Amino acid sequence: MAKRRKEKDEQEDKPFKIPKFDEKEFLKKERRNIKSTFLAGLFGIVMAFVCFGFWVLMSSENDFRWGLVLILAIVDAIFLRKIYDYFKLDYSDFTRKNWFTSYAIYFFTWLIIFIVIVNPPIYDDEDPQVNIVAIPEMQEFGGNIKITGIITDNTGVEKSNIDLIVDGVSISSDSFSYENNAFEYIYAHPANLSNETTYTYQITATDSSGRQSTKEGFFTFSQAAITIPDPLDVNIPPGPRVGSATSIKFKVGTNVTRLYYTVNDGDPINVTDMEGEFYITYPKYEGWPKNTNATMKVYAETKYSLPIATDKLPDQMTDEELEKFQIKIDSHTFNNTITDSQTYYFQVADETGVGIEDSPEAPIPKIETVMIPGFETIVFLVSLLVVILIFKYRKKDRR
Repeated sequence: MAKRRKEKDEQEDKPFKIPKFDEKEFLKKERRNIKSTFLAGLFGIVMAFVCFGFWVLMSSENDFRWGLVLILAIVDAIFLRKIYDYFKLDYSDFTRKNWFTSYAIYFFTWLIIFIVIVNPPIYDDEDPQVNIVAIPEMQEFGGNIKITGIITDNTGVEKSNIDLIVDGVSISSDSFSYENNAFEYIYAHPANLSNETTYTYQITATDSSGRQSTKEGFFTFSQAAITIPDPLDVNIPPGPRVGSATSIKFKVGTNVTRLYYTVNDGDPINVTDMEGEFYITYPKYEGWPKNTNATMKVYAETKYSLPIATDKLPDQMTDEELEKFQIKIDSHTFNNTITDSQTYYFQVADETGVGIEDSPEAPIPKIETVMIPGFETIVFLVSLLVVILIFKYRKKDRR
């Protein structure tokens, strides 16, 4: 026992010897690592241009375009070993870390170069996006039509490169506005128009690469945009006699967001109830005066909202994010008003139920959202796929 303790003490007393540094071997490995990095990066650049060729051959309308070039880049990573062999690179002592580094350098070099060369100013195969509507599609005489919406492009569209034709007449660019991708042109009701008339419009946007997109549509001026198809004559004073339970029906010739009316120029009363194709209301709502001859004016709001791209739903956003999201909604929402050209007349009965209920709540326009994953999520998923494929390949190679 004492002998073993003595031997242990003697071993502990021996001085620690620093391993001999093999400078030649170290430099050899460093040169090899630099060469492998250079070859992996160069291969990534070459593959980026190869994939670019396939990208150009495929149509921009191909939904699998990005996925196909990504698969091509990942599958062709197996040729990295062949390239090392061709340039006589000694990878006999490569560890898993070495291989992972080489494949990662190849993939991310490919990704960066490919993204650069498939986008402007090097390459542009995206037509301008023209989301234009006429609001409303049917307007009363005396009103106006807004031809409005969003025109976007990855290289931008100049106002001078937007052509608008209404009813066969080319409209000067001085007559419409185009700022921050928002387009608007107001077409007023022609003074001499007396019959229902439908007009066509065509808008063409051309980007800096000469690519074009065209949108066509129509709109109508008509006295039937808003009507009261009641058998009683409501167009001549003093009009029919109505009580709290008397239904008053409206017919609207186009899609509207909100229908409302005023009685004797009072506060707006919303119309939300539907009966078949008719909107329906009653004199029971506040604003209807008892035992009085009343006049009614009818209005309709028309709103058009483009889908909003977002990576979060509104209930997941902070107050600051909600504020920015609302600004984005406002910039993608366009509206106009239909004012019925006819005045309607009623004799309101002296009933206790007249004018006692609150006006119905105005409907809230639905905003369509398009959920998109964040860029970081896309990079993470792609990187995870690459790592899985690399290790699967290395495992197969060891076997």
